[in-house]
Amino acid sequence: MSDLDAIVDEAIELFSKIADAHALEEAKARYLGKTGVLTEALKGLGKLAPEERRARGSSINAAKDRLETALREQRERLQAQQLEAKLRDEALDVTLPGRGAGRGGLHPVSRTLERVEALFRSVGFEVADGPEIESDYYNFTALNQPENHPARSMHDTFYLADGKALLRTHTSPIQVRYMEAHRPPIKIIAPGRVYRVDSDATHSPMFHQVEGLWIDERITFADLKGVVADFFRRFFERDDIRVRFRPSFFPFTEPSAEIDMSFGESWLEVGGCGMVHPSVLRNVKIDPEQYQGFAFGMGLDRLTMLRYGVDDLRLFFANDLRFLRQFA
Repeated sequence: MSDLDAIVDEAIELFSKIADAHALEEAKARYLGKTGVLTEALKGLGKLAPEERRARGSSINAAKDRLETALREQRERLQAQQLEAKLRDEALDVTLPGRGAGRGGLHPVSRTLERVEALFRSVGFEVADGPEIESDYYNFTALNQPENHPARSMHDTFYLADGKALLRTHTSPIQVRYMEAHRPPIKIIAPGRVYRVDSDATHSPMFHQVEGLWIDERITFADLKGVVADFFRRFFERDDIRVRFRPSFFPFTEPSAEIDMSFGESWLEVGGCGMVHPSVLRNVKIDPEQYQGFAFGMGLDRLTMLRYGVDDLRLFFANDLRFLRQFA
């Protein structure tokens, strides 16, 4: 065996025993570096005769190729071992359930909204929608509210910076927009978020309403009473619920009434209602001599409080998961 074969065999055996990439590069320098064994052998070629130099140079290059092949193979083995170790250490057992996977659920007010929509759809009402940022016209003027009406005050309404647009204070503007775009018969509910400057245990600056509207040729107050009473009995799933209507005043209905409900001896106000005022019908170009109808409104948050026995409205919007998980 020549001295070059011995050097190569020695280097290959050394490379195969090295388990660290940095140590492998240091071993490479021992043979192929600037002062390495094969490098020094190449430097000595100049002292040889031409024929001997050619043969010796060829042998040195062949030895160098063998070493570089052995180096590449050992690098690849080390990389594969490193990858295998990393995959083993970071392995995920995909047969196990995910850690910390939370279970979500509908917000209680959303549950109430879905229930209300389903109940009214079952008796022929459609669900209408509209913008939450409204103009003074749709929020007040079209609903027969005069310029000096208290509801226009800054104390009750959130006006935008330009003083012209506002956050709707009720979902009645949805009814106005719908009546402008459709001819009777009209039978809709208008649920959604509304905003007023009010905050305590039973009021929130942002809350949810549902309003109803039925316009046709022969709609009477008796129809209003029947629809509302039937809704409450079906919503609370109780046949012993009593509903009464107390005379009241709203600019957009005439006559108007407050809606009270009772499970027993005490009464609770739950909404307002009345026959749509002729001026409101004229504003949307519906002839009040031919058509009439009723409108009603109630708070979805209040219905949710009653259905689930919650006595503080603010709990629904405090984002306390301990409270909300009860309804999931």
